[in-house]
Amino acid sequence: MRPPLAPLDGRLDRFDLTVGTAVEFLRGTWPELQDVRFEIGAIPAFDAADAVPRWYLDRENRRIVLFRLPIERLLPPGHDDAPHRRMAIESAVFRAAAEYVGREPWDLGHEH
Repeated sequence: MRPPLAPLDGRLDRFDLTVGTAVEFLRGTWPELQDVRFEIGAIPAFDAADAVPRWYLDRENRRIVLFRLPIERLLPPGHDDAPHRRMAIESAVFRAAAEYVGREPWDLGHEH
C-alpha cells in the first residue's frame, strides 16, 4: 500500500489552482477564450519599457502567459498575505483576459 500524498498546499500549487479557477470561470463566460491557452511563467524573458509585466498576450498562437513572480511579489507593502495574493492573481487573470478580448476587466461577467 502506498502512503497518502500530502495535500497540494505550496505557493506554486495555490497559484496554479487560483489561475485555473479564474480561467474556468472566464471560459464559461467568454466563448472567445475557449481555445486560448493560459500558461504560467516565472518571470518575463524580455525587457519592458515602463514596468515589470504581469502577463504576455500572444494572439497569433492564442495564448496568455501569466508571470507568477511579478504577480505575487510586487504587491503593495502590507498586502503580502494569502488573501491579497489570491486577489492579485485573480485580477491579473481577469485583466489579461480582458485585454486579450479587447474589453474592460469589469465587463467579464455572466450578464454580458
